[in-house]
Amino acid sequence: MTATAQQQLCQRWRKTLQDGRATLAARYTADRNGRAYLQAHSALVDGVIRSAWDVLGLGQRAALVAVGGYGRGQLFPHSDIDLLLLLPSATCDSLSSFVEDFIGAMWDIGLDVGHSVRTINECLQEAAKDITVATTLLENRMLAGNITLFHQLNSAVERNRDPLPFLEGKLLEQQQRHSKHYGLGSNLEPNIKESPGGLRDLHTILWISKAIGVGQTWDSLISNDILTASEARLLKYSERQLERIRIDLHLAAKRREDRLIFDLQNTVATMSGLSDDDARRASEQLMQTFYKASKNVSQLNGILLPNLRARYVCTVPRLTQDLDEHFYSVNCMLGIRDPDIFEKQPSTILSAFLHIQRHGLRGMAPRTLRALWHARRQINERFRRDPHNRALFMQFFKEPVGLTRTLRRMNLYGVLGKYLPAFGKIIGQMQHDLFHVYTVDEHILMVVRNLRRFAVPAFNHEYPLLSRLIDEFERPEVLYIAGLFHDIAKGRGGDHSQLGMADIRQFCEAHGMSAADTALAEWLVAQHLTMSSVAQKQDICDPQVVQEFAANVGDLRHLVALYILTVADIRGTSPKVWNAWKAKLLEDLFQATRRKLQQGGEVDLDLELAERKKAAQAILRLNAIPDGVEQTLWQHVDSIYFLRHEAREIAWHARVLNRSVDTQTPIVRARLSEDKEGIELIVYAADQPDLFVRICAFLGAANYSIADAKIHTTRHGYALDTFHVFLPEHHDGDYRDLINFIEFELAANLQRQEPIRMPPPGRLSRHLKHFPIQPQVLIRADDKQRHYVLSIVSGDRPGLLAKIAKVLSDYHVNVDAAKIMTLGGRVEDSFLLSLPSSHDDKLLLALENDLINALRI
Repeated sequence: MTATAQQQLCQRWRKTLQDGRATLAARYTADRNGRAYLQAHSALVDGVIRSAWDVLGLGQRAALVAVGGYGRGQLFPHSDIDLLLLLPSATCDSLSSFVEDFIGAMWDIGLDVGHSVRTINECLQEAAKDITVATTLLENRMLAGNITLFHQLNSAVERNRDPLPFLEGKLLEQQQRHSKHYGLGSNLEPNIKESPGGLRDLHTILWISKAIGVGQTWDSLISNDILTASEARLLKYSERQLERIRIDLHLAAKRREDRLIFDLQNTVATMSGLSDDDARRASEQLMQTFYKASKNVSQLNGILLPNLRARYVCTVPRLTQDLDEHFYSVNCMLGIRDPDIFEKQPSTILSAFLHIQRHGLRGMAPRTLRALWHARRQINERFRRDPHNRALFMQFFKEPVGLTRTLRRMNLYGVLGKYLPAFGKIIGQMQHDLFHVYTVDEHILMVVRNLRRFAVPAFNHEYPLLSRLIDEFERPEVLYIAGLFHDIAKGRGGDHSQLGMADIRQFCEAHGMSAADTALAEWLVAQHLTMSSVAQKQDICDPQVVQEFAANVGDLRHLVALYILTVADIRGTSPKVWNAWKAKLLEDLFQATRRKLQQGGEVDLDLELAERKKAAQAILRLNAIPDGVEQTLWQHVDSIYFLRHEAREIAWHARVLNRSVDTQTPIVRARLSEDKEGIELIVYAADQPDLFVRICAFLGAANYSIADAKIHTTRHGYALDTFHVFLPEHHDGDYRDLINFIEFELAANLQRQEPIRMPPPGRLSRHLKHFPIQPQVLIRADDKQRHYVLSIVSGDRPGLLAKIAKVLSDYHVNVDAAKIMTLGGRVEDSFLLSLPSSHDDKLLLALENDLINALRI
């Protein structure tokens, strides 16, 4: 055949393939039958490949075999097409040019082909060395050529297969794959194929089943008593859901894309027929569909693989111990005497988990696990109302060890969501709020884990104060139950804190908790966001703020409980959200509130002022600063200054500025913060309207993030501003050079008084780009009617604070304090403002609109 003729044929086959794929995609969009699409797509490609094989003259001289996913007859829109060209002998040099022409034609047609050219002996040798090759040979399908050669291959593979190494190898491969795909990125953008609970876990069950000779389809596994009909129905249902999502991903991306990446989640959700509702985005509904299907697969994979191994590998029990009349431990796994015990006595479902927790067992023996999983239907309203079952469930929280593992195991096998229906509703629910990286159920269990970790002596060094507090806390199970319920009402619409109050009240009353403990648990769910909000959005140096927070808390037990829960909650959102600055803010608020509760009475501002001065003077004397030096600065500041700053800040200001209170040039001083995770910064200069903008613009351009700003104007017209600044994530750790840079460059920048250069707009994160946060701006008068409080919610981006400051400056608004709270990619900032004396409601409305516009750009 001439090259021109072959090129024309390839163009025709390419057109057939393109038209066929378009038809299949349109049919799939209409009927959403994923399995039919996969089979029809495979058949379409089969036809094109067979035509090319015949036309190019390869005939019976070799065998063309489909392997891998293509060999299963399940071809996704942009998956690789894996082919094995099977030769009769290694000396078929005459076929080389034909093989090259054939593979070249495949690429010209537009098929993404992965191929190998081997003899039968070479296949066997490669399979013995590489379990991946051995796996592909399990799933092969004759396409064209010498069928006798194909049958000889399968016979040889069957004769030479050693099932035990294959089984152990696939179990190890799955373990390694799960480890690779487990983590924050996999939570947010899971791999439909490779993640735990993904399609590959289903394939692994079938590969092992075929290798040990018990079946290669779900129906054949039913026939061989490996799989029950109900298990098969759930596996098929979950498999269809995962297949549809993967097909949608490929079609949406127009390429092979197996990760449910942010860029495509909204598109795939729309393709699935989902839309936003009042409570959740369409993408969040899609992710819950995936996570529920994934959990089903994980559950059954965890049941079937141990059973397959136990069926093929006979292990002699090494260590057996009776636990009670129903349970025993065998090789540190929980065994049952009667496989029907969970059906006969449903309360033993909870007893099983309690035995594992109490005796430190590794898990359940295969027979136990399968029997328990099938008995979950026994957990109904009657089960939940049984006093014995309620007592068993409460005992989990009172055991000294193992609570987190028990709750996670119960969640994995669907028991926790059955016993607590409200918990069942949030299983697999994703939160696209830019700072929660776990599903709601995983976040809740992470919070319980954090609470328990505070109570474990081996971890006392991590958070000594919290460990001491929880050790002294009577009935800490109240905290664990509050942690279990604090977010349980998410996704229902409305305030989840308020909705969760009813859930936890009902639980506590039903489970025999005292009125006092019930009231505390209910209060904790209602208030679980309060302490974080006060610490990060309000001026906790202000005695009035502490007084109001103390009045809300009421007593020391409530304060300690809320502090412990707040830290556990924030740490359970994402490893990137918690930092030493937040830890310090919360601890400072806790200590100040504890002192207030112990002292009682109303706020005595004069006493507080005197104590701040006294504490600052003690710090100065400790640093060998002579008596009276502080008065040089203090004569120029008012009482508000002392009430807004900590004693250590007041002492630092006095020490730095005692010879420069009337300086003609800006003074900038920086030091490493107490938490060693940031820089504290003083800016002292003659006051000017745009000073705050200039500082923010400089720091923004240098990629420093401002966490806190305290703005004060002295009686003689100088700005005394204090900042807490976070450094760039990838700085080299040389703080001295950073401090020198900030002190010199910022002072020079302020001295030059050049036109302000705003930081260039940075790139948005992919998460924020595809799940934007609608900007919110609220300006309200404070309780004393002397200032205004500006509250902002927005997606984070470089230079954001400088843009806000510029708008405020344009309206001649002075910033007296700023609290910057960043949660992942979300910012919730608060500013204390002084407005022009001539302001009116129209000005406030215009300011709000301009701020919203600035946040949108």
